[in-house]
Amino acid sequence: MLDAVIVGKVIQSYREKKGLSQEVVSGFADIGRTHLSAIERGVRKPTLDTFFKIAEAMRIAPSELMKLIEIAIESEK
Repeated sequence: MLDAVIVGKVIQSYREKKGLSQEVVSGFADIGRTHLSAIERGVRKPTLDTFFKIAEAMRIAPSELMKLIEIAIESEK
């Protein structure tokens, strides 16, 4: 099962590692900053479309971002 908290933590961690603010990423992704914040906190799960937009806004391939999520999920076990 996909854990929304892990998804959010990975997205937030990658965003911060790249030195990007929520405002910048949400602007490039064409989503609201509060929506991105809710995703990062694990309150909401991104749709596939939103996931792709966020990845592209952070200049990472969606498959690479998903791989980081998979690694995080495995490390939780």
